[in-house]
Amino acid sequence: MVFNMKKVSKVIGIILLTAIVIFAGLLVYLTSHEYKPNDIENVAIENSDNAIMLNKNQISILTLNTGYAGIDSDADFFMDGGKDVTSADVNKMKNNLQEILRIIRNTNADFTLLQEVDQNADRSHNFNQVDSYIKQNNLTGSFALNYSCPFVPYPLPPIGKVNAGLLTLTPYQANYAQRVSLPCPFSWPLRTANLKRCLLVNRYPIENCDKELVLINLHLEAYDDDTGKEEQTRMLINFIEEEYNKGNYVIAGGDFNQTFEGGIEKYPIISDDVWTPNVLENSSLPEGWQFAYDLDTPSCRLLNKPYDETDEDNQFYTIDGYIISPNVELNSVEVLDYNFKSTDHNPVYLEATLK
Repeated sequence: MVFNMKKVSKVIGIILLTAIVIFAGLLVYLTSHEYKPNDIENVAIENSDNAIMLNKNQISILTLNTGYAGIDSDADFFMDGGKDVTSADVNKMKNNLQEILRIIRNTNADFTLLQEVDQNADRSHNFNQVDSYIKQNNLTGSFALNYSCPFVPYPLPPIGKVNAGLLTLTPYQANYAQRVSLPCPFSWPLRTANLKRCLLVNRYPIENCDKELVLINLHLEAYDDDTGKEEQTRMLINFIEEEYNKGNYVIAGGDFNQTFEGGIEKYPIISDDVWTPNVLENSSLPEGWQFAYDLDTPSCRLLNKPYDETDEDNQFYTIDGYIISPNVELNSVEVLDYNFKSTDHNPVYLEATLK
């Protein structure tokens, strides 16, 4: 019996040592391959040969978090209290992608701001969604990574390789596009396999005008302790104010992962256990600026379970919208109700006049 106990202890020791070595090796690998973008990086503008000069002062913009075409009405997600880690199978992912492409074509906005677009990721079967959005719409496209990791090791089964980010589409010619890094709230080692949030900034010249339209695509922090998204919001506000002070028109749009004034009242939080967004107060903006959002239809659903429109316990949010500068007049803003068919967000459509 003594001999057997020694043998068992030895086996357990070998297993523990092997696990420690594997874990240490994974940390070394992720640390050496960590995505470390510069504070500001130029971004390529693809398919720009036929781009035209912006020649009007009334414009339309669509923003949509695509959920990498893998989080449709049948999906839940472990980070929201659901069970799923994997996304839709390859055929369903492609169907979701085609549905999102139809939304873009049917809306026919001057500018389209997409978030959670995969370029090369295991969760979307290594399908190049960026290429599809640009080529199938025959628009110019600028893409900025905000999530790049060769292997995300959690949960089980692990998420695996991710290369994803923000994509801005338009028929209009940009002077240039840039990726502007936002503060990252995570420290090592969590930082190595986490998102590196950013702003995708496009600058559009306007015919017979000395101003630029500065259009900012964004997706702020979600699963932090709120300090990250607060720091990112402050940096965003400072950035847009600097651009406006240069004399430009400025519009920032996307997924704020925060709701707006009246959002909690419109869509009350159903439980203390579910994700609760911060509230973006109107007073947080400089004088003359405004948030543009629509509370009549939710822009996002909680992924704690598959979507059933008859379920009275669905948790909804309004976390997608825009910020517009004082020299931009808001004509209308509307959440387009697609009933979360192909992604966990609804698109938000804005019409505005550059004064």
